[in-house]
Amino acid sequence: MLILLPPSEGKTAPADGPALDLAALSGPGLTAQRRRTLSALVTASRRKDAPALLGVGATLGAEVARNTALRTAPTAQARRVYTGVLYAAAGLDTIDDPAALDQVRTVSGLWGLVSPVDPIPAYRLSMGVDLPGIGPLAPAWRPVLAKELDHRDELIVDCRSAAYLAAWKPVRPDAWVQVRVLRELDGKRSVVSHHAKHTRGVLTRHLLTRPGAAPTDPESLAKAAWELVGTELIDVELSGRTLSLVVG
Repeated sequence: MLILLPPSEGKTAPADGPALDLAALSGPGLTAQRRRTLSALVTASRRKDAPALLGVGATLGAEVARNTALRTAPTAQARRVYTGVLYAAAGLDTIDDPAALDQVRTVSGLWGLVSPVDPIPAYRLSMGVDLPGIGPLAPAWRPVLAKELDHRDELIVDCRSAAYLAAWKPVRPDAWVQVRVLRELDGKRSVVSHHAKHTRGVLTRHLLTRPGAAPTDPESLAKAAWELVGTELIDVELSGRTLSLVVG
């Protein structure tokens, strides 16, 4: 099983730690594109119009300015840098089993793929950005991620959002399941975004910490998710390659 997550918009900047070393990150085949993207991001973040280029409001100017020092900024394990709603629910920073953590990768506009234990600095860059010197990030990463992921033959549990889905799609769709969250209200079910990140995080933690073998196909994934019904969920639906987690 491989769980793919989006990065969190909220990140906690490490107070101390070693400087960025691209060679220390997992996935050495991604290093060249990481280096190009990093250089382009640092350059773009020095521009006066950097917030607009990166698609953020002026109130996030300090985070954009922080991008200019990414090469020397302190790093920490990615599971401690990503601190948004999904990651809070997944609690990756409290999981000590290296084998479990190795079943997770974050798809990133800057790093391509990140293991929970990869040492990274806090940064600001979304996959939806058209980055000067690189172009739109999703198609820039697509061939690189394909080389890294296409050969993997385990079940892909895909919790990514739309912008990150655009960066890679599996060549074996029979072993790929997209996770969506539905809310049931007055007997009707609809896709929700507010609770989706939390629920995907809950599923991630459950899959990594539950006893027994990891799911190997969509059906066993649905059975594992069903174990959350009665606590976090009220129902689970599997339709083709889509796993729907239903909340009340």
